[in-house]
Amino acid sequence: MRARLAFPLTALLALTGCTVAGQAADAGAEQVVVGYQSKTINTVTAGTLLRAQGFLEKRLGDGYQVVWQDYDTGAPITAQMMAGKIDIGSMGDYPLLINGARGQQSEQTRTKMIAVTGFNQRGALNTVVVANDSKVRSLSELKGKVVSTSVGSAAHGLFVQALRKEGLKDTDVKVENQQPPIGASALQSGNVDALSQFVAWPGLLVHRGEATVLYDGGALGVPTLHGTVVREAYADEKPDVVKAFLAAQQDATEFLWKNPVQAAEIVAKETGLPAEVVYLYNGANGIATFDLPIKPDLRAALDQDVPFLRSIGVLQDIDLDAFVDDSLVQAGGTPGAVLSGTDAICGKPVGDKALAGELWLDGESGTQATADPTCLLKAVKAATTAGKKIRAAYVPDAGTGTRWFADKSTWVRDGDRFLPFVTEAAALAYNTAHPGSRVLAYEKAVNEA
Repeated sequence: MRARLAFPLTALLALTGCTVAGQAADAGAEQVVVGYQSKTINTVTAGTLLRAQGFLEKRLGDGYQVVWQDYDTGAPITAQMMAGKIDIGSMGDYPLLINGARGQQSEQTRTKMIAVTGFNQRGALNTVVVANDSKVRSLSELKGKVVSTSVGSAAHGLFVQALRKEGLKDTDVKVENQQPPIGASALQSGNVDALSQFVAWPGLLVHRGEATVLYDGGALGVPTLHGTVVREAYADEKPDVVKAFLAAQQDATEFLWKNPVQAAEIVAKETGLPAEVVYLYNGANGIATFDLPIKPDLRAALDQDVPFLRSIGVLQDIDLDAFVDDSLVQAGGTPGAVLSGTDAICGKPVGDKALAGELWLDGESGTQATADPTCLLKAVKAATTAGKKIRAAYVPDAGTGTRWFADKSTWVRDGDRFLPFVTEAAALAYNTAHPGSRVLAYEKAVNEA
């Protein structure tokens, strides 16, 4: 029998609906309605963190009231925007494209993507996981099985494209179209064989010890991003409000750059997600990078997404040139929260993002940066020996660079080096290609470091 979820199904189901804050307008106040996804934590600079810190309200000043509408996916935000009931929203790349395509069906419903929130150049914001007792060890072994995903989402796109890369057809696997929390429950109950979802669901399930990574989205090598979208009619009518929103989004972004641990704690408090999971994605050297401009490589990624969305029947046509417009975005500071300094254990400089790790000790507000995975293991060993409790330890995958939990990674020892991998399959592949190396569990890697 598979382990039960750490929180009841009713709590999960409650996450699928819309919650509305500040619905009652103050007398004489003009409402600005913002749709966001609190638990899609790579939109926090246009949603959860932005709301929690009050940056938008400060930018707008008196005379405005912000109504925040929280959804689990981008689809209902798009539906509300088409109905003229949401002015500004944030969602992932595939929902953004669907939003733009639907909006272009009528002059009155047209929308524009005006900024990026969080992105990953290799696609690591999406992940395929299986239950811990699953016998499935590769994507090819999912042939004839059932997989839960949100059809039309980037997580769905990751799964189908990864299947095709493995030489399988879309029809080789039965896809159940489910909201993330429903899919998570279905995975634990054994009703589906795998779950392909976007941040933060895979990290949450793995952190809780309820799932194992089958496929690291970073292995696909296709950029994925989240962004901000506005109704074009609203932007034309209220350009100052849109400019204020983007300025507030920049405020939230810079706050996250400068205070990544504090930002993770704030988002955790607002969403109920563990801070360790939020920080995995949104922290220093996190899986997500936050910056507003729609850079050429991200614009190109949207171009590449269109044929796939057409192939699965969720998109007919879209004029990207008319939809994508970040002309109102102002240049900010240096993008990203990055690990730096000197490794306290190894005495080496911390700087190479492909190697740098991080240790978060219980009871400490800050974190400890490490130069490479071997130094991370030494830091864990030193902290444990000193009787300190490890809150979280993070390392980048030796192949894809995807940042992951050190204790949930599969490790390989190759001479004096210790190499972490998000998936067991990747570790075994390295082991096969490097005679003399050996695969070992995290605890053994710590002891041998």
